[in-house]
Amino acid sequence: MQNPSAKTQKFILKLFPEIMVKGSSAKKQMVGQLYVNLINILERIDPEIKVKKFSDKMEVVSPLEVLPEVRQALSDTSGIEYILEALQFDDMDSLEKIKEVVGKVMADQLEGKSIVVRTKRTGTHPFSSNEIERTVGGYLLAHSKAKGVDLRNAEFTVRLELIHNQLNIITTKYKGLSGFPIGTQGDILSLMSGGFDSTVASYLTMKRGIKTHFIFFNLGGNAHEIGVKQVALYLWSKFGSSHRVKFITVPFEEVVTEIFRSTGASYMGVTLKRLMIQAAEKISDELEIDALLTGESVAQVSSQTLRNLALIDEASQKLILRPLATMNKPEIISIANAIGTRYFAENMPEYCGVISQNPITHGSFKRMQKEAQKFDYTVLDQAIEKAQHIYVDEIVDDVNNLAAVEVVSDLNAQDHVVIDIRAEGECIQTPCESIKIPFHQLKTEFDKLPKDKQYLLYCEKGIMSQLHAQYLRDEKKSENVKVYRPKD
Repeated sequence: MQNPSAKTQKFILKLFPEIMVKGSSAKKQMVGQLYVNLINILERIDPEIKVKKFSDKMEVVSPLEVLPEVRQALSDTSGIEYILEALQFDDMDSLEKIKEVVGKVMADQLEGKSIVVRTKRTGTHPFSSNEIERTVGGYLLAHSKAKGVDLRNAEFTVRLELIHNQLNIITTKYKGLSGFPIGTQGDILSLMSGGFDSTVASYLTMKRGIKTHFIFFNLGGNAHEIGVKQVALYLWSKFGSSHRVKFITVPFEEVVTEIFRSTGASYMGVTLKRLMIQAAEKISDELEIDALLTGESVAQVSSQTLRNLALIDEASQKLILRPLATMNKPEIISIANAIGTRYFAENMPEYCGVISQNPITHGSFKRMQKEAQKFDYTVLDQAIEKAQHIYVDEIVDDVNNLAAVEVVSDLNAQDHVVIDIRAEGECIQTPCESIKIPFHQLKTEFDKLPKDKQYLLYCEKGIMSQLHAQYLRDEKKSENVKVYRPKD
């Protein structure tokens, strides 16, 4: 609900409870970091947005024109437990003024409902919180069609905050992301494959306030790399954009070739994971990052038994976090669905370079040492030297410059069919035939289309269209697929 005469909307942000129980120094640092994070995020939406810091909360005042974007940004920012939308009234120095303004704002919402008034008060006043509640409650009963007061099980709660002479009428309250502000818990390097597990694990560390960088081991294929960059950009944009983070790509094709040459078939899977951890350790040392992150869940696949995880950990001195260790797959998929990464994971091209024959589930430390000694580690060192580092916010330009699939800007009405692969929104209008196939349906629906047309995939930033065009060309041998990017 908004005040019809207002040009702005006020948000009151209640902090994550674990912040509030910290010592004064840690609490001050976390509140300060959240304030900086909000400034960084919200000024990109509208420089006119104001953020005010208090010891136990934040206040944000936003122009009405950008309310949807601000609501979403606040909901996706870690460190915030609850978000309250409020109408603000100044010079509320008497019970008479308070009851009248609350009645004017709230009366129409109370018809046929039992009510209760709850008040929080800060400052010195000639009346108590209980007096406000009784006075406002009585006034609302007399000046609305509320059916009565119910102190325990009211159907409608009128929430008020009086801060000195400023009255906030809380119109909406909803849950925030919780967790600590990003930047308060150090940095971590996430081993990203783009599937369900690694994306959910990355979200959980970002939610916990950890600045999460990404490392991808390319086992072969532009489409997979573009897909992982796409989901990393999505996660960062939604949950972590208050800080710049790195995306590192390590070419691992030669490493896989060396595994096939040197390693017993049943130990290939564990060996690949160990080498990824070793490479990530070296790169994280260069970046002064203290920990690694994986999406491994105990017993989900053969390489993730406790023994095999111990064999993998043996390859590094680095702290390795596994937030999904005790989760089952439906729980992981449920989180992916809630945070918006499910479609990315379901449509991620698979490039599995190592498929073990009879993979070991309870590996031997002695046998693992023997297998490790046979590997030529100069191959791993060369892969690390060839690693490419970019910032996540540079991914759009990076993918567009890669131009793995030809980009078309000039349309031919006779030959071209534009496929709008965005998940939401109306189909793009173009001079030629345009159809809507959301990217998560493209693999099945594309086979039903006539083969004598040139198909141009379209999405807003050109990343998903590059990914899926590359996939259709690689997996379905469809040479009649390109990317459409309108001229600026």
